[in-house]
Amino acid sequence: MSNLVVIGFNDEHTAFEMRAKLIKLQKEYLLEMEDVVVVTKDAKDKVKLHQAVNLTAAGAAGGSFWGMLIGLLFLNPLAGAVIGAGAGAISGKLSDIGIDDDFMKELGTTLTTESSALFVLVRKATPGKVLDELKGFGGKVLKTSLTVAKEEELQKFLDENSEA
Repeated sequence: MSNLVVIGFNDEHTAFEMRAKLIKLQKEYLLEMEDVVVVTKDAKDKVKLHQAVNLTAAGAAGGSFWGMLIGLLFLNPLAGAVIGAGAGAISGKLSDIGIDDDFMKELGTTLTTESSALFVLVRKATPGKVLDELKGFGGKVLKTSLTVAKEEELQKFLDENSEA
């Protein structure tokens, strides 16, 4: 079972830095994430989602490949690639894997101006090693599916290990 953890930051870039660190830890097999998204709220109070994977672009690339392949069968690979790219882009835009976008936007509206939040859906982790690598980031736990005791433990760690 996966766990959702949402950590808020008082600026717009710390969430991006923590996401980069988590991706590095995933490459080292210390963590397995299903999804990781940064949500920012700018000076005009506009909420923006920064997905790690652009599903529209991925869908277009996959669709153009399959469309071109099918187009070869009908002796028109260019038309097949164009139609496939369009269909793939639409499919990618409509698919939502991981954390629900509407949930992230809704929680993003509660952020203060020029702040950010990191949404992480964790499948597996080596907690001790991961936490050691996250020292210095700080932050505030906004939402989680962890037990109350684990949530309090995480917040205590963030409080004790913030740079400020």
